[in-house]
Parts: sequence; structure tokens; C-alpha cells
Amino acid sequence: MAGFDASAAARWIAEAVETGNALSALPAEIAPPDITAAAEVAAAVLDALEIPPCGLRLLHRTGAATLAGPMIEGRLIPSGAEVALRSLRHPVVTGALVGVLAEALDPASTTPPVLARLHPALDISATRFGDPPEDARLLTADLARLGLVIVGRGKAVPAGTLRAALAPKGTRRRGQEIDLASAFLEAATAARAWGGLPAGALLVVAGLTAPEAPTEPGTGTPTVTLRASFGVLGAAEVRFS
Repeated sequence: MAGFDASAAARWIAEAVETGNALSALPAEIAPPDITAAAEVAAAVLDALEIPPCGLRLLHRTGAATLAGPMIEGRLIPSGAEVALRSLRHPVVTGALVGVLAEALDPASTTPPVLARLHPALDISATRFGDPPEDARLLTADLARLGLVIVGRGKAVPAGTLRAALAPKGTRRRGQEIDLASAFLEAATAARAWGGLPAGALLVVAGLTAPEAPTEPGTGTPTVTLRASFGVLGAAEVRFS
């Protein structure tokens, strides 16, 4: 938006990322007025932290607007890792897929992305805000609730659909069908709106399952292990402590 200065809001969020301290509500005078301005804030946060993005992450949310934001290499964790809940604020876990681009995404193109390989994953979305906002503008500025992405072993991209299911390890759920072409075309469209991506960059599509709390209902006790399975593609899992 003409006249909007993303740097002030970016400084607030960057400080929260660096320190781990909870972020208060942004003052109205520096809050992004629309999604485009919010994306500028997210980019400015990474600039302030001197962290280059490694791709784009798209987060689908039940009953709310889909969020798009930068992916950061340091937030990628291998499957089987243990994650301390105290390191995350207001975490929400969903099944996710991580695609590695075989070809660059031209901002002027509308064709589906060409993926070199695909990884099963879990997305642990989190926020820098002490009281998580509902406003998509603030959430987009807050790196689209980027927490951690737990990534399993990559394979060749299967054709058609995959059934995605997320549950505590040892529990079976039927899950839901995911149309891969549609899911990654949507992510590619968002990435092109941000200026495109080079070959080798990542497209992360999160929110592919119903959200799962990383604690046992009513107890606050960490769920031992959550596992996201994607049929022939395999699975990824994370242990909480």
C-alpha cells in the first residue's frame, strides 16, 4: 500500500523472534492495513533478522482465511525429533507436504509447479503474539504463524491424490483425500504473487488435516508422539516434551 512503512511493525516482530518474548498487540498506527502490506512486514522481518527465505508456506485453517508466508530453513526439523512445548506459543499441529521445485516459478506463468520430490510433514504453527489475533493481516505479518515443520524422507511425486491423516502414534484415522495438483498450484500461485521462486526452493502446504492439539485434552500434558501419514508417500512424526 502506498505510504505504508513496514519497518516499524517488522522491528516489533523481529525482536519477538530474537528474544522469544511474547509480542503485545501492534499499535494501530503501525499495523498493516491490508494483506499486501502484511506480506511486506513479513519480508521486512526476515530482512531485519538477516534470514533469507528458502521458499513459501501456505497454511490452510478450518473456517478461516488461508495464510501465506516465507519458509525459513532453520524451522525445518527432521522426522522423529523431540520438540519442547515451552519453545512454542499457542501451537497447532496439522499434516503438511513439502515440495522441492525442480524448475523456477516464473511470476508471469500460471502453469502448475514442477516438483523434484515430495516430503511428508507435520506443520506446527505458532505465534509471536501473547494473545493470538484472529485478523489475517496480523497473522500474515507474524510470518503466517510459522513455527516448525517436521519433515520426513522425500520421494518421487505420486500422481493423483494422497490420503492425509494425523493422529497420536499407534492410533488409526481414515483422514482425507488431498488433490496434489490443486494443492501445489494454489501454493505456486501464492509464491508467484510474492515474486516467484528459484529451482530448489520449497513449497510447503500445511493444514491438510484437521488440527491436533499437542497436549492431552484438559491436562496440559504433552501428547507423546503425533504422526502424519500420506499413504504411499510415507509419514512424518514428532515427539513433544
